[in-house]
Amino acid sequence: MSPTFESSTIPTKLTAEQLASYKKNGYLLIPNALSPTTVSALLSETNHMLSSFSLTDHPMTKFSTGEKDSHVGDDYFLTSGDKIRFFFEEDAFSSTGELTKPKHRAINKIGHYLHELSPQFRKATFTPLHREIAKAMGFRNPRVLQSMIICKQPEIGGRVPPHQDSTFLYTNPPSAVGFWIALEDATVDNGCLSFAKGSHRRAPLNSRFVRKEGGGTGFDDVEGAKFPENLETEKLENDEQEEYELGEVEAGTLVLIHGNLLHKSERNLSGKSRFIYTFHVIEGENDYDGRNWLQPHGKGFTRLYEYTS
Repeated sequence: MSPTFESSTIPTKLTAEQLASYKKNGYLLIPNALSPTTVSALLSETNHMLSSFSLTDHPMTKFSTGEKDSHVGDDYFLTSGDKIRFFFEEDAFSSTGELTKPKHRAINKIGHYLHELSPQFRKATFTPLHREIAKAMGFRNPRVLQSMIICKQPEIGGRVPPHQDSTFLYTNPPSAVGFWIALEDATVDNGCLSFAKGSHRRAPLNSRFVRKEGGGTGFDDVEGAKFPENLETEKLENDEQEEYELGEVEAGTLVLIHGNLLHKSERNLSGKSRFIYTFHVIEGENDYDGRNWLQPHGKGFTRLYEYTS
């Protein structure tokens, strides 16, 4: 099982032991990072959004991890960087394209500008704890570039294969860190995360998710750096395979995920959802080019250190 650092009070910064664990393992579980009151408020806001969005003008875009269909890349997705939009589960439709679940039980994720447009999620993003974490990790100019609610719906919540977050949010050199917050208990039954401990030091970024010149999205080879700067790397032996450890957590737990870390989650075939909120931070001083699927708008990606909720 994944190591946790228990605390009965809301933490205000990383301890030296926690930081060392994150650097060694590539992820860190921090229970009680959000109060029950805050978790309840975020769940209420999530359920309100799910029940109130309109299907009338929705293109019915499905979010795909690439196992069944190609990765999502339509205009509704590509222009969502400064909006709150709703993406359906692949298995929420019949063979003839009709929804088989109520709309609030059919959404895979909501994204990608919750950290600006939703007061509740903005407040949960720009906290003293998150700023202190970024400082401890050595960020000079951290930028919040996307945020999502991932629903992992009962019975149809899709599997997410092993992946690295920096593949989808590439800077040169890589710098992405995921702040993943459980809004409900995440268990092996409803599709909790699993981590390949230490793989951030062994797994180079070989591909990146980009906008294609002819439209849509795809994967290209990484031509720049494949590991973050100043990271001590290692190699697997030829016959070794990465082993994954379960990361079961309770609601209110913050999980920090290194951008090079291999992690995954299985399908949710249970009767319980697994709602989480996640946002990603990159180093604003690193090169973030126009080939990335997510592009900055107007005022650019939000500065973590300067923004107040």
